[in-house]
Amino acid sequence: MSDAYVSGDPDGLSPLLVRIRDAVARELHAQLTLRGERIELSDVPEVAYQVTRQVDQILTATRVAGA
Repeated sequence: MSDAYVSGDPDGLSPLLVRIRDAVARELHAQLTLRGERIELSDVPEVAYQVTRQVDQILTATRVAGA
């Protein structure tokens, strides 16, 4: 059992991972909305790129805040 579960975090995720999870969910929702609720196989690389940009923004903000 991880420390997160012992300390009462039901997700078992660190605050950073919660922010990443939420950013990924927001971007996937946005991409599905843009694409009519369907992501074609040919669109997966672009969707992955956009998700990666969102994660990078969070990681960059975390590095800047920690500096």
